Amino acid sequence: MQRDGRIGKVDAGQAEQTAAAILGWLAGEPDMLGRFLALSGLQADQLRHAVNDSGFLAGMVDFLMSHEPTLMAFCEATGTKPETVAAVSLYYTRPGLDSGQY
Repeated sequence: MQRDGRIGKVDAGQAEQTAAAILGWLAGEPDMLGRFLALSGLQADQLRHAVNDSGFLAGMVDFLMSHEPTLMAFCEATGTKPETVAAVSLYYTRPGLDSGQY
């Protein structure tokens, strides 16, 4: 998704709620969770502590955002709009040079 101003903003509560939904969805998708763990370098027993780290949450949201079929599968399963996930991604990630936020 492009960062072109059409993505809304979310507050901390919405971001945390969406991140929790992503983690819950990943937990119910063993293959996807395994892929995420392999890419992140985390072990399953480290997840409990990692959820308190905004960098982990940013990486988890980025994992969804980086593969549209995965993003769409999550959105369909949870009734979440892709735009909401994009807004959460912006919430947890520092603005990039192309964001116009500097």
